[in-house]
Amino acid sequence: MIEVIALAGFAISLMAFHRGRKTAARLAFEVAALKEAVARLESIRPVQPAAEAVAGEPAQADAVAAESAAAEPAVVRIPAEPEAVSEIERGDAIFGGAPPSQDTVEKASRGEPVTANIAATAAATVVAQPPKESLESRLGARWAVWVGGIALALGGIFMVKYSIDAGLLSPAVRLAMAAVFGLVLVGIGEIVRRRATPLVADAFQNAMIPGILTAAGAVTLFGVCFAAHGVYGFIGPVTAFVLLALISLATVGLSLLHGQALAGLGLLASLLTPALVSSESPSPWSLFGFLGIAWIATLLASRIRRWSVVPSMANIGLCLWALAYIASVSPVESLPVTLVMLLMVAGIGLLWPGYLVPPSAEPEPEAAATEQQPVAPSAWEKVMVPPFAAITITAGISLLLTAIALISPFTSYGGYPVSEFCALAAALAALGAFRNYAVYPALLSSVAAVAGLWSMMALSGVLTFIDPAIPGHIAVLAVPEKTAMLAGMALASAFIVLGALAQALHLRDHPPFATIWAAIMAVVPTALTGMSFLTVGDLTFDLPHGLFSVVAGIVLLGLAEWLSRRNVEPDDIRLPQAFLLAGSLALFVIALHALTDGVVTTILIAFLGAAYVAATRVRSWPALPWMMVGSAIVVLARIAWEPTIVGPSNLSTTPVFNALLAGYGIPALLLALSAFELRNWPGFRVRNLLQALASLFSLLTVAILVRHAMNGGVIDSAVPTLGEQSIYTLVAIGGSCIMMTLDRKSPSPVFRYGSMAIGVLSMLSILGAHLLGLNPYFSGELLGSIPFFDLLLIGYLLPGLGYAGLSWYARGKRPVPYVTALAVTGAVLAFAWATLSVRRFWQGESIANWKGFLQGETYTYSVVWLLLGVLLLALGSRFDAKSLRITSAVLVFVAVLKVFLIDMANLEGFLRALSFIGLGAVLISIGLFYQKILSGRNAPPADPMVDIAAEPGHTG
Repeated sequence: MIEVIALAGFAISLMAFHRGRKTAARLAFEVAALKEAVARLESIRPVQPAAEAVAGEPAQADAVAAESAAAEPAVVRIPAEPEAVSEIERGDAIFGGAPPSQDTVEKASRGEPVTANIAATAAATVVAQPPKESLESRLGARWAVWVGGIALALGGIFMVKYSIDAGLLSPAVRLAMAAVFGLVLVGIGEIVRRRATPLVADAFQNAMIPGILTAAGAVTLFGVCFAAHGVYGFIGPVTAFVLLALISLATVGLSLLHGQALAGLGLLASLLTPALVSSESPSPWSLFGFLGIAWIATLLASRIRRWSVVPSMANIGLCLWALAYIASVSPVESLPVTLVMLLMVAGIGLLWPGYLVPPSAEPEPEAAATEQQPVAPSAWEKVMVPPFAAITITAGISLLLTAIALISPFTSYGGYPVSEFCALAAALAALGAFRNYAVYPALLSSVAAVAGLWSMMALSGVLTFIDPAIPGHIAVLAVPEKTAMLAGMALASAFIVLGALAQALHLRDHPPFATIWAAIMAVVPTALTGMSFLTVGDLTFDLPHGLFSVVAGIVLLGLAEWLSRRNVEPDDIRLPQAFLLAGSLALFVIALHALTDGVVTTILIAFLGAAYVAATRVRSWPALPWMMVGSAIVVLARIAWEPTIVGPSNLSTTPVFNALLAGYGIPALLLALSAFELRNWPGFRVRNLLQALASLFSLLTVAILVRHAMNGGVIDSAVPTLGEQSIYTLVAIGGSCIMMTLDRKSPSPVFRYGSMAIGVLSMLSILGAHLLGLNPYFSGELLGSIPFFDLLLIGYLLPGLGYAGLSWYARGKRPVPYVTALAVTGAVLAFAWATLSVRRFWQGESIANWKGFLQGETYTYSVVWLLLGVLLLALGSRFDAKSLRITSAVLVFVAVLKVFLIDMANLEGFLRALSFIGLGAVLISIGLFYQKILSGRNAPPADPMVDIAAEPGHTG
């Protein structure tokens, strides 16, 4: 039954092939005839350019243009004819004359132009829409071929199986017949290919009968060789390897004739060949030599046919073999792996895509006026979505994984191949620098360099393995520290050199690509040098890292200067130049850390940023002022890491004049001077940011000096006292006032919003610290022995007066809710000072809550609150501050509640009566005050006529 199915499938495939041949011949003939007809029409009616025919006559030109637009191209109709009509007769019936010549038909069948400009004319006048493939076409032209190929393979297998089961033939005969069968299939495929037409090849690329037959023959031959070696043992491993290699390479060669699918089959066979043939003494040189030859053959075939899928698969296969070898063999011989990966880089850079200009990069012909113009991709889209991206991405990932594997613990037994790793990373970076379509290899090379060097640095100086080749089995270092340092410097230098070459080659034609390489030049050398310094360097003084960083930074500055002198658009060099300046700043910062220490490093970093700002006097590069921002960020990071700047043990206990003043104050001063220097700079954002940073550093300087002085010269994480917190509050009030003043003299959003931000934060600290957390009533802190001049003065009265003054100063300059909040905060602090002062009067230095309340103390609270409410009412009326009047009303209401709820219950005799009498008097006085104010506001305006009549001597 199975044999019948196989035979039927073979018959169907032959019938489909015969029918396809007839259809292809008819279509090729008709295409050639159409091309010749278009050429005749062009020779009869030559096209004259409108500009030459009617130059200088606009009206006539418009008429000619309208007539040309209205003219329709000649339509050639092909009548339906019976099958009996011959091909020559069909040509006569279509064109009414002599059929196309045999030479014309042969040229058309090969896809060559018939006459000059025929293809262009046809493309301009005829827009052909490919018809939708019918079910009949699918069944007859595609599925039949696929089923036929499967049937042939099954037929061969079943025939071999039948001969084995029946014992008719010996193994040698069976293998010989199978080999002959495979060769016959390959020969038939070639015969069919030569008799096929290009039209069929274009229409049924994935169902070409010659390719199917050739693939079936190749699989058969491959199976024969493997069976002869692995099953029957007729041939040795060397012979089997050679035969399998020849078959796979021949298959790749035949793919030039039969398509990419056959190339994939040959590639798969090449990759499987080493796995199918075992050897007693395997050699990595033979393995990767053969894989390299197969990869080159695949790449050459892909270059000729402009394929991208097969070379991508070849890259992946080569990488998988390299990873499998590294993971399974010990010790690893890294040189053949490195060479085959370098071969991959060289092949992609020189062979395919190589020097060729991708079709997508060529200028496309202008579209017709009536067609909708497509949106052209931007320059960045062209860079990030390059042609043949699959080839470059797979190659980049392959080298990345192989390089990381070489420097991983898998190779620890044989030593870490640092040189091979550096060669692979540099080669991948070179590919990315020389080829503008290799953006992803450039990025992946950066990842490989940083990740690999990090692994190398982490293992530097570690005792990893015992080398049996050394007498006494002495332990060996994984990577010596000096080797790791030199590797990092070598890779950093390589990236700088390759980045410079990328700028020279691509800045003019591909600015986005040059920008990416400028970023790589800034990031990768900085990361490599920084990792090397932190892991294997001397953190106190490291001359090699310091000198290298200085030289590398100067080189980047020189490249930035070189970019500014190139004859390119300013917009094209803005980003590359910014990256180069940032890279130079980062390298100089590393040099300062390597060559200096402590407060000197902090101060010099601030001066470094100021030097870039000073350079704006001789160079108008937009990125120069931003380097001061970067320096300030580095200084802030150093402060966050070590707030004492020089270490707790080295910090002097002298108030104010110590290392804190220099470490905090000098950067603040330089930031302020830089902002002033940029007062006429066109970029206002960087000036505003420098102003904000200068304000922040100034506040930090005052705060840290206060902390140092209040804690006996110790900077720690202890909770501040109320006195210290009060100084911070007063500093915040002063800072907000200063920023409002600066905003009036030099309007800036930094000063405007910064002053309000400081005010809001300080008001929140009042609620959390002054009133709750650090309140002496709750904390039990002693107030001091001198009344009035005590902790309550600096903790409550002075901040309250400060908020009152700030509120008065902010009127008309800041939003009303903010001004109201300042005034209310001042009133609340004044209320707290008055209340706690009453308790001090009755309780002494300690006003802790556990001491309870006296009757006189309770009565005094009512009196003081009422007086304070009257005072706030008077101030609110004097300055027309509604917020103070409302606060006064709230305070009086609180006093009323206290009198009726607390005094009535706790006071007795004369004090109780006096409390109510005083409350009544105050309330009546407040009522009279408000009646007077309201009656004055609501009085009607005086009538001028009444005033005139009341004058003496007026008679009307």
